[in-house]
Amino acid sequence: MSVTGAIQSTSGRIVVHNPLIIIRLMRPDGTMAFRDHLAGAHIPDAPISCIHGLFELSKELNHGLILSDIIESPGHRAALNVLARDRLCSALNVEPGELIDILGWAMNNPTNPVVVTEAPVLESSATSVELTKLPIPHHYPEDRGRYMSASIVIAEYEGQRNVSFHRQFLRDDTHVVARLVPRHLRTMVDKARAKGETIPIAIVNGCDPVVLLAAAMSFDEHIDELTVASTLHEKFYGKPLPVVQLDNGIQVPANSEYAMCAKITLADDLEAPYVDITGTLDDERIEPVFEVESIHHRNDPIFHALIPAEAEHKALMGLPRAPTIKSAVSQVTECHDVHMTEGGCGWLSAVVSITPKTPDDGRKSIEAALAGHRSMKMVTVVNQDIDVADPVRVEWAMMTRWQPDRDTIILSQQKGSSLDPSRNADGTTGKIGYDATLSPNEDPSPYISVQ
Repeated sequence: MSVTGAIQSTSGRIVVHNPLIIIRLMRPDGTMAFRDHLAGAHIPDAPISCIHGLFELSKELNHGLILSDIIESPGHRAALNVLARDRLCSALNVEPGELIDILGWAMNNPTNPVVVTEAPVLESSATSVELTKLPIPHHYPEDRGRYMSASIVIAEYEGQRNVSFHRQFLRDDTHVVARLVPRHLRTMVDKARAKGETIPIAIVNGCDPVVLLAAAMSFDEHIDELTVASTLHEKFYGKPLPVVQLDNGIQVPANSEYAMCAKITLADDLEAPYVDITGTLDDERIEPVFEVESIHHRNDPIFHALIPAEAEHKALMGLPRAPTIKSAVSQVTECHDVHMTEGGCGWLSAVVSITPKTPDDGRKSIEAALAGHRSMKMVTVVNQDIDVADPVRVEWAMMTRWQPDRDTIILSQQKGSSLDPSRNADGTTGKIGYDATLSPNEDPSPYISVQ
């Protein structure tokens, strides 16, 4: 059972008016690990190849949870389809709307992780690096090759730490090529390269969901994502996040499956094509090369082999965007819930429920939502009586409460997402918002479903 207070945003911060209380079963030591979320997985009778084999099996099982030995990696296993939205919320024992509130609260209440000297992730170590021996998958035949899609990068430079997701193409036994979008880690790399400096990093795979959710967050101002993860860890499991320091000085979650000491070099190489969250091939680019210097992992390690564009990918990318949208909309009216839609790839489209206080609140909410997640391309605003996660009810609200010529906002030449294949040549895009709300000045009785 979990109970969360209502949130409201003021001065750009998310404020929780009532204390967040979470009652949840946990391990006796107050910790959780990636492997603790694999109950009920399909386990094949024989090892599966990480070269297309995991992907083909996943399709046969309708992308259900899988845990398998790997032909190319004796002693290692791979897990995939672990953290789709429903499964993630079930694992954390919260409803999706509650999780959004908790994520928003954690962003404003960061706490320091606890540094430990012994950790499961250090149970086995190797300075002779052979990345090709790890169960790094090649899922889609159209991809450039084998990719780490669920590994996070922890970087420190000039006193700031950044934790973020970056897909990493396996180039050879000691190098990966990572796609860096123009956010905080790219800024770090540009500053370091201007001085001819490399950046020490850790590549971490098989983290607990709270770490992955924090790593997927994006902030306008610098916030250490590990401190947000620590707050989430304490709320869900009763203790701050334990971290351990690697030889290069980077701290990593102690219960991760893999942690690799690495550095961002001064070299670049080709990256992509790669099937990203939209299910389309992302462009080939020249991107930074990471050099891996040592590999640490748990005994009997389990590699998180996320399939791009499937439900797990959409949940991990999209859920952490919902709190920023809710916070932005809460500045203009009462906002109840946000759902990143499946058809919008968990990234480009959302449905937002509000209680309008003035006739203009629907339109204001559209503008606020688009500002709260600048990669988003479409937003639909509905009243609280509409289930934002039910596309049939959302469409019903549009057909009964929305007039196209009156209740639609279309914007041109807006900052878009590099993952949108229809974007303009300069990276901009058009955006659209649908106001399917009832004005507070209108009698609601003709618009209420009696089914």
